[in-house]
Amino acid sequence: MKHIKGEFDVAMESQTDDEFAVGRMTLDKTYHGDLHGFSKGQMLSHVTNVKGSAGYVAMESFNGSLDGKKGGFVLMHQGIMDKGAQSLEISVIPDSGSDELTGISGKMSIEIVDGKHFYLFDYTLP
Repeated sequence: MKHIKGEFDVAMESQTDDEFAVGRMTLDKTYHGDLHGFSKGQMLSHVTNVKGSAGYVAMESFNGSLDGKKGGFVLMHQGIMDKGAQSLEISVIPDSGSDELTGISGKMSIEIVDGKHFYLFDYTLP
């Protein structure tokens, strides 16, 4: 298992859906460091009436390079806040890797420090 970390920029744009009472956003990310490239995704979220309780799911398609190997893969996000206690799981979808990243598996976590976004990515390649 390899461990890398770096920074990413994210732009989110709200989408509207009159028939579905959840938040919907598009995601555009730029990754810097050993994971270098771009991703696009969509996120659904719901905030409850209880302060600090919410959830989100997202799918994110990355294309670029990882430690110099070119290709892409898809990440699935699942986040929960339970009265302020946070849980976030981001996983590579099995068999979503392409080109030199075919067969990739892994998990990612996100840290936000002073308004900057950082990724920590643990992965394996065959």
